[in-house]
Amino acid sequence: MADIGGASEPLLPGDSASSWSRWWRRWCFSIPSPATSLRIKNGVWAELGGAVGDLGTYIPIVLALTLVNHLDLGTTLIFTAFYNAITGILFGIPMPVQPMKSIAAVALSASPHFTIPQIMAAGLSTAAVLFILGITGLMSTIYRLLPLPVVRGIQLSQGLSFALSAIKYIRYNQDFTSSTSSSTSSPRSWIGLDGIILALVALLFLVISTGSGDDQERNENGDLNHTRTRTCKPVSWIPSALIVFLLGILICFIRDPSILQNLKFGPSKVTITSISWDDWKIGFLQGAVPQIPLSVLNSVIAVCKLSSDLFPESTELSATSVSVSVGLMNLIGCWFGAMPVCHGAGGLAGQYRFGGRSGASVLFLAIGKLILGLVFGNSFVTILSQFPIGILGVLLLFSGIELAMASRDMNSKEESFVMLVCAAVSMTGSGAALGFLCGIVLYVVLRLREFNFSGLFGTRTKDDEVEEN
Repeated sequence: MADIGGASEPLLPGDSASSWSRWWRRWCFSIPSPATSLRIKNGVWAELGGAVGDLGTYIPIVLALTLVNHLDLGTTLIFTAFYNAITGILFGIPMPVQPMKSIAAVALSASPHFTIPQIMAAGLSTAAVLFILGITGLMSTIYRLLPLPVVRGIQLSQGLSFALSAIKYIRYNQDFTSSTSSSTSSPRSWIGLDGIILALVALLFLVISTGSGDDQERNENGDLNHTRTRTCKPVSWIPSALIVFLLGILICFIRDPSILQNLKFGPSKVTITSISWDDWKIGFLQGAVPQIPLSVLNSVIAVCKLSSDLFPESTELSATSVSVSVGLMNLIGCWFGAMPVCHGAGGLAGQYRFGGRSGASVLFLAIGKLILGLVFGNSFVTILSQFPIGILGVLLLFSGIELAMASRDMNSKEESFVMLVCAAVSMTGSGAALGFLCGIVLYVVLRLREFNFSGLFGTRTKDDEVEEN
């Protein structure tokens, strides 16, 4: 952990840059057995609830890319199902698989909209950079040297951004076909199958069944205390997020019974994406360049730090292995037209918030995605297009708040100062990269203020003489 009062310590001890062979041996030996990774730690129902904890971000982006950019939903469901299953086994925690948000935002807002080859080129370019950073050990070096307040600032900004988007989902009608940004053209009706009252009922149900979140608190030293128990035990075992999600699916058929007629059975046809040189240029410059900093900070750095906070009893995630994981997923799937994905800290927070504690949680999600992808293919988008956006907002709200609360361990005013400046810059539209840069500069300036320049130039001040006496 980085200490404001002294020299920075590694966030991930022992994970330094190394050669390919050394990294490969370390990574292979750190892979837990499937029996260990998939051991249910919080009850089957709780793991099922955690499985849908990140769908508040997954569904809107996938739906928008499918409707606007003609992404094949069936292919994406099948590939992300395999991603979920494999990473759940390898990491042993509910590791999320989420869309690359910056690429999705650019693909939807560009005029004309990105084509599928351009989206895949952006995903492949980002994946190549993260894969190289991983296997060379550079990602681990970055992770070790980053000050903790800066990491917390990135987590806080992402969490609050999710929460603000969630409130807009609940209060206003959304148009995901124009951009991933919230469209607030008209207020949402209070009543109806996608009204504010329905969303508030779902929110109240989640609060009653899950309380304020985890049953862990921190003591005065900042260490996790596992002694606190839930105050509402009769309902704590309920897979609340899963129930809310299934309610949303039921409402889809009630809102438009004709969607049954538009469903076509069978998986999507597997095709190889042909990418031209122009597609590579557009995808890299417009899609990958803004996505790479976000992937490094939120998909690797923030995920590793959050996992050590949420699962202190488990082996810390290696920034190297997480970076390589993001790279390999996309270096394989993007060639077949699967949506570019990453591991998001918000998704991990959401799955943990609703009960996910092991790889079994995302394995359940993988099974569900695989069944839907094989049975309905791309036609499943007709169901998602009717899903109540207010309910998605409720799920996203809890994910964002859980992620933002990871920043509550800043114990000094200086740490909080760096964190809040980093978060504020990130949330003003400048992006996580500029917020990160400002946080680093501010952290270094604060360190320089404490440096003894008088000793460097051989001069003595009255304060130095008083200290000696």
